[in-house]
Amino acid sequence: MEVKMNKEIRNYQESMFMGLNLSILDGQASVSRLVDKAMKDGMRGMAITDHGNMMAIKEFFNYTTKKNSGTNADIKMWKKRIALLENGEDAALKEWVDGQKKKQKEADELRRRAEANDEPIPAEANFVPEAQPEFPPIADQLATARVELVAARKRLFKPIFGCEMYVARRTMDLKEGKPDQSGYHLIVLAKNETGYHNLIKLVSHAWTRGYYMRPRTDRSELERYHEGLIVCSACLGGEVPKRITAGQFDEAEEAIQWYKNLFGDDYYLEMQRHKATVPRANHECYPLQVNVNKYLQEYARKYNIKLICTNDVHFVDEENAEAHDRLICLSTGKDLDDPSRMLYTKQEWMKTREEMNELFADVPEALSNTLEILDKVEYYSIDHAPIMPTFAIPEDFGTEEGYRAKYTEKDLFDEFTQDENGNVVLSEEEGQAKIKRLGGYEKLYRIKLEGDYLAKLAFDGAKRIYGDPLSEEVKERLNFELYIMKTMGFPGYFLIVQDFINAARSELGVSVGPGRGSAAGSAVAYCLGITKIDPIQYDLLFERFLNPDRISLPDIDVDFDDDGRGEVLRWVTNKYGQEKVAHIITYGTMATKLAIKDVARVQKLPLSESDRLAKLVPDKIPDKKLNLRNAIEYVPELQAAEASSDPLVRDTLKYAKMLEGNVRGTGVHACGTIICRDDITDWVPVSTADDKETGEKMLVTQYEGSVIEDTGLIKMDFLGLKTLSIIKEAVENIRLSRSLEIDVDQIDITDPATYKLYSDGRTIGTFQFESAGMQKYLRELQPSTFEDLIAMNALYRPGPMDYIPDFIDRKHGRKPIEYDIPVMEKYLKDTYGITVYQEQVMLLSRLLADFTRGESDALRKAMGKKLRDKLDHMKPKFIEGGRKNGHDPKVLEKIWTDWEKFASYAFNKSHATCYSWVAYQTAYLKANYPSEYMAAVMSRSLSNITDITKLMDECKAMGIQTLGPDVNESNLKFTVNHDGNIRFGLGAVKGVGEAAVQSIVEERNTNGPFKGIFDFVQRVNLNACNKKNMECLALAGGFDSFPELKREQYFAVNSKGEVFLETLMRYGNRYQEDKRAAINSLFGGANVVDIATPEIPQGVERWGDLERLNKERDLVGIYLSAHPLDEFAIVLDHVCNTRMADLEDKAALAGREITMGGIVTSVRRGVSKNGNPYGIAKIEDYSGSTEIPFWGNDWVTYQGYLNEGTFLYIKARCQAKQWRQDELEVKITSMELLPDVKEELVQKITIIIPLSVLNSGLVTELATLTKEHPGNTELYFKVTDDTDSRMSVDLISRPVKLSVGRDLITYLKERPELGFRIN
Repeated sequence: MEVKMNKEIRNYQESMFMGLNLSILDGQASVSRLVDKAMKDGMRGMAITDHGNMMAIKEFFNYTTKKNSGTNADIKMWKKRIALLENGEDAALKEWVDGQKKKQKEADELRRRAEANDEPIPAEANFVPEAQPEFPPIADQLATARVELVAARKRLFKPIFGCEMYVARRTMDLKEGKPDQSGYHLIVLAKNETGYHNLIKLVSHAWTRGYYMRPRTDRSELERYHEGLIVCSACLGGEVPKRITAGQFDEAEEAIQWYKNLFGDDYYLEMQRHKATVPRANHECYPLQVNVNKYLQEYARKYNIKLICTNDVHFVDEENAEAHDRLICLSTGKDLDDPSRMLYTKQEWMKTREEMNELFADVPEALSNTLEILDKVEYYSIDHAPIMPTFAIPEDFGTEEGYRAKYTEKDLFDEFTQDENGNVVLSEEEGQAKIKRLGGYEKLYRIKLEGDYLAKLAFDGAKRIYGDPLSEEVKERLNFELYIMKTMGFPGYFLIVQDFINAARSELGVSVGPGRGSAAGSAVAYCLGITKIDPIQYDLLFERFLNPDRISLPDIDVDFDDDGRGEVLRWVTNKYGQEKVAHIITYGTMATKLAIKDVARVQKLPLSESDRLAKLVPDKIPDKKLNLRNAIEYVPELQAAEASSDPLVRDTLKYAKMLEGNVRGTGVHACGTIICRDDITDWVPVSTADDKETGEKMLVTQYEGSVIEDTGLIKMDFLGLKTLSIIKEAVENIRLSRSLEIDVDQIDITDPATYKLYSDGRTIGTFQFESAGMQKYLRELQPSTFEDLIAMNALYRPGPMDYIPDFIDRKHGRKPIEYDIPVMEKYLKDTYGITVYQEQVMLLSRLLADFTRGESDALRKAMGKKLRDKLDHMKPKFIEGGRKNGHDPKVLEKIWTDWEKFASYAFNKSHATCYSWVAYQTAYLKANYPSEYMAAVMSRSLSNITDITKLMDECKAMGIQTLGPDVNESNLKFTVNHDGNIRFGLGAVKGVGEAAVQSIVEERNTNGPFKGIFDFVQRVNLNACNKKNMECLALAGGFDSFPELKREQYFAVNSKGEVFLETLMRYGNRYQEDKRAAINSLFGGANVVDIATPEIPQGVERWGDLERLNKERDLVGIYLSAHPLDEFAIVLDHVCNTRMADLEDKAALAGREITMGGIVTSVRRGVSKNGNPYGIAKIEDYSGSTEIPFWGNDWVTYQGYLNEGTFLYIKARCQAKQWRQDELEVKITSMELLPDVKEELVQKITIIIPLSVLNSGLVTELATLTKEHPGNTELYFKVTDDTDSRMSVDLISRPVKLSVGRDLITYLKERPELGFRIN
């Protein structure tokens, strides 16, 4: 990043021209470090001029504003003092009097508290006023104040906003090869607010219109937007220096004259001296600069242009040069030792005043010109009040012109300074200040028009929902909310949100969530259709969303189904204008492990050592931020590496520390979108990015999301929620399989089947409630109301989770439900006397102590964020207010203490309610339409095979089969067949594209199921469904329902060396060609095609089960028709105590003896840095797979077992690592082959048979199954009495010993009346 600095030779404070680490190519500095260094060195200001963008400008402004905050407070104080003195008031006297009043008030408060608590009156409560001192005359005070104001203004550190732009060599519209790929550098600085907005235009247009390898502007753009700008000729890349270097002196002078004519005295010629002092650096730069500087001095005299001297700055301090050198290698994809790579002079650090004075001592006038630029630049803010987008209101409702004719300014003043009941709440002065903040009367007419139209829509919606006439409660709530929205200036915001949400639902067919976050507390939002939860019914509070006592932008986040989110964004862009809608930029920084790996790569540190160092970095450090510096302090091995005798290792950590956190790239915010009233480039700079869905260019703000709203732009979050897509797909599945239309917003909220599902903890695949811990609590709670679900959603998180047992005990009467004060039952009844939500704290503070709406929200915020000063200020008001209402102060103290402890955990009830409703919808669908719902969940989890496996297990437990792909039954996604089982989607088969699936499904729907493989190739479009698609379908089992061929026959090779699939494809193509020819023939018809079907290969060797299943898994991602481990399922399910998936949570396994089994699916072998062999084996069971490393002796011991396809039985122990006791590892203690040990592990099986089902048929079936598989496992029977569970007979089958296999276990599981026990 380009940083330029100018120094004053005398003892002046200087301005600088600079950039920072947001230059993706070459910057390695941060805003804060640059500003801190400049201020420490006594400089009065600096400028940031990044390459082609303004991405750092807002951060720069914010940081300098923060650093100036003390000085600005002084300026404000002196200005206020001067105003008083100029008005004839004695400011010193007033200050003294105010101080005395404050001390008296504090003493009175101490006395009141002591009396309320029956405590002794403290001495501090007896305040005695001081004698009034003498103060200087008003004239003397005024003179002093004016001097102090001037001094304070001089202390301000001035930020200068700029950009190092690329000026196209021809014009920005020409994009034809090398001449247009870059451009001449030009430093452009904003002199004032006009210049800032013109700079934004130049930079934005350079991206949106001039981008060709780089963002480029041109002379015509500079002419159009030159007002308020200062420009400098730039480094050797500038037009004038480049022309001089090339010997094109006439062209150089032409350029100078052009810029001088346009910018006058605001054009400067720029000298630089970057003399390299270390061997590995750019030594060619300095001689070129010496040559250029000679001519610049000559031209400066000739054309009366001032010289300035600058220094490029790409890093903060000289010692960062080598780290920056490595960053350049990373940016350009080169190694450190590459002789042809880009080199800098390594002089590009932020030089101090002393260093610059020394460097340019021979040109003092150039140094002196620095302050001229600083003094030209005005001090201004780039922040702005909210700029509300304009919503098009129907003209038949009203227009701004009509409102101006109808209402006077006095009418507006009265309306905006009264509350919703017509009471005057603001003084004349306060009212005028409010109107000014809202944009003056000009804007007020628009706000009133939007407010009135919003009220119309809200009341129309309310009557549809609540009925007409409306209750007083509803009317009062709506009037209050509408008043707050209008007087804050936000009605247009709500009109736009309801507009695109209603368009999404009605026009686009996109699913919209019921709301999220605190916006669900708005009754207006509910009546407009923005949210779907009634806030009045569930005690959700509007002021949790918009506090009437403080201005904060509304922030409505909206969930759309995954597929529809992009459609809604396109709709918004089309409606409000492409130039008014933009996405928000994000910055990607270099993380700790990545910094190590990146530096290691350019230094050519061996990969194994790079991996070792990166793996030493822990995932978190107790009580500390995770960064490399803290990691080295925490991990002894990293400390050893930092002090290593190997310079490559040492340097890797040294420079990784310097580069960590550096910005390495930009992205686009996943959901944040700006909708502006004007062209966005009127307010902030934009760049462009590619839309992943459409490939088109989209606008992206250059300021990131956390600061963008300060500039006045309105941010809205358009989120994609997968659960909405699942619900939408489930509803469609129900329509297809049952011909039922389900409206999930109208389902029964008291549905018994849904609460039974929750009470049984069968929540796998549902939203929010599916974790194992949540299932356990649900089984204990036995939820019976929707309020129970809301509470569990809020409580199930660290902190509040401790209250869950108490909550459950109170619900079931095991503990009494108690209220500190009886009236608290009103708001705590639904949660059995426990405070669960922030809204309860807010409501109770009003009920008990008469807090206002705004005060109750301020209390909520102070408790949640533990703002001690605010809490100490509010507590006396709570105690006193409660005492006035007749409550015991000691009980009030207890309540306050309880709140302080819990409120930091308390959850937003609005959000919990909305997401509990979405969760309830998923549970309702699962409980009432299980196959259709689970098919939808699986369709949306195709990329996560672990999830698919878990969901298939859940289906099995629900009695639903998951069947493999079948061209006669499958659609693109998972569907439900006529038997109620789930059929794999053809789209889930790798290598089978959507076009192929579409052609298969369309043909099947049009002309009926396929009768066999020959019928299939005769009918399906073989251009869409090609040979590759056919291969994948055959291997995945898609043709298994055709009786003619087994899978292996499709791949049999005939005597000519042709695979049978190719023969089939050739036959199908020929058949279809002849059919088309016959249809088009003058004499033919559709039925005259007569081609012999190919001969089916016979005598083809059958694939083994493992081979067949592995081919299937390669294409589907999981073992589907069977699992290679099925023969050993009895051991895995009933002998092993740990699954592979359990190894993810080592803490839960700590100290345990582990037994597990699985199949080896892959092995990676290697040799470590010290020459020892190692291996990493991937082992899979029914739960998923995990990689287990084997080092040194362990590899030598076990490598004979670790081959692909081997079935293993493993014993292990989870213990602390030898050299790092705070980390756990799974240590293998023994390994055996599953086939060898299965018999001894399964010593006996007991089959449990109720007497009522015992008959000769059952005996025959069991006899057949047990005798077919002889082995060493003992067979027992337990016959039980149906009527008396205590009565049973135990029997042993002495002559029969068996091998317990898949057939027997499947038989027993399919007969739910039978049971069995192992060992």
